[in-house]
Amino acid sequence: MRFIDEVKIEVRAGNGGKGCSSFRREKYVAKGGPDGGDGGRGGHVIFVASISKNTLQELYLRKRLIAKNGQPGMGSDCHGKNGEDIIVEVPVGTMVHDETGHLLCDLSTPGMRFTLARGGAGGMGNARFSTSTNRAPRYSQPGLEGEQGIRHLELKLMADVGLLGLPNAGKSTLLARISNARPKIADYPFTTLKPKLGQVFMDDGDGFVVADIPGLIEGAHEGRGLGIRFLRHIERTAVLLHLVDSACEEGRSVAEQIAEIEAELKGYGETLWNKPRLLVLNKADALLDEELESALEQAKQTGLSVMVISAVTGEGVKMLLHTVYERVLSDREQRQAEARKEA
Repeated sequence: MRFIDEVKIEVRAGNGGKGCSSFRREKYVAKGGPDGGDGGRGGHVIFVASISKNTLQELYLRKRLIAKNGQPGMGSDCHGKNGEDIIVEVPVGTMVHDETGHLLCDLSTPGMRFTLARGGAGGMGNARFSTSTNRAPRYSQPGLEGEQGIRHLELKLMADVGLLGLPNAGKSTLLARISNARPKIADYPFTTLKPKLGQVFMDDGDGFVVADIPGLIEGAHEGRGLGIRFLRHIERTAVLLHLVDSACEEGRSVAEQIAEIEAELKGYGETLWNKPRLLVLNKADALLDEELESALEQAKQTGLSVMVISAVTGEGVKMLLHTVYERVLSDREQRQAEARKEA
């Protein structure tokens, strides 16, 4: 299955059924009167946020969502059947925009529903228009047209922690060690071609979700490489783990690696640049003591908190998880407090 995180679709709700103009014709019933029923409502187009989905591929292939029209009303006060709704499950984190780019809905909670297009109301039958002065109305209403238009869908993954760094920094290796994710791991750049999510479980039974973002390269915020396309997926995170290859296997110093990623975060915008970030020096198992000390000195010059680990051997990983978990819990408490204030 391909990872599709952006797609445009056409949505068209069903039209309402027309009302019926009819009169009773029954034996032994004098002057039966009007009995035309109402038309049925047109079908809605509805999205439901689901944790079982992680891509918009289904909609990328489908392109159009067209609901059925309502059935017309009938005699004997029979109302037309409503058009069947189209209900589509989409990943949690799907954002719906209209043709102008205006945000209509952010499906950020599992089970959350949003109606993209409402079906037209059914027309009223002539029985509705009967009054004491108009005993035999011979008119009814046509059904209303359903809503339609183009919707732009954008997926931003719901993760608590984002992993970022240059290619071969060891992000996939770390994700495989700490979570249930099994990303592709190899000793060449860009083994991660799409974001991957991993669930980390802590000792108390709770945990958090980590997103591994494809490695960034210089100029990513201007469209080079893979990373810029996926940076949106870490906008919702509580903390960013900036992994650095402390062994400098690609020939760049620790300071140069950090500066390159920071430049891309700044270029992308304040949303990511102002997000809490933790520097993680990876591959400590490949360094001598004096080399590790030099790497630490370079990292501390950024003013950020720095931790040393080896994703391969597991050194320092447990302490890293506890530090990250504390930050995630703090962020959750802050968001809950803000939600209570808004309520």
